[in-house]
Amino acid sequence: MFQIVFNEISANEISQLDTLEQLDLLDQFKVSEEDLENLDGERFGKLEREGKRLYRFRADDWRIYFEVDESKVVVHRVLHKGTFSDFLFRSKIPLAEDEELAESKTFWKLIDEGRAAKRV
Repeated sequence: MFQIVFNEISANEISQLDTLEQLDLLDQFKVSEEDLENLDGERFGKLEREGKRLYRFRADDWRIYFEVDESKVVVHRVLHKGTFSDFLFRSKIPLAEDEELAESKTFWKLIDEGRAAKRV
């Protein structure tokens, strides 16, 4: 298991959930090296851009986007699936969710904001 670190943005996003929903989501969000080596596509996915690797964890209606930095999981964003469903509907791109996001400049802007945010 990795230590999980949230930045200011992702901490704020998760704090918007009610307490029980936060606890449930955090209880589900466990990441091991084995998970990252054997991505199942359903719970864990991977996006890459310019040599940088970003992972996605899916739980219910939530998506957690993170990087692995040494022995830490650094959470950049915690977003509701509706955020992406709306984006996908408006863009009308016929690809899988992870593939579409990997191609989206808007999505990477969200992630870059998370990367630049102070870790808490």
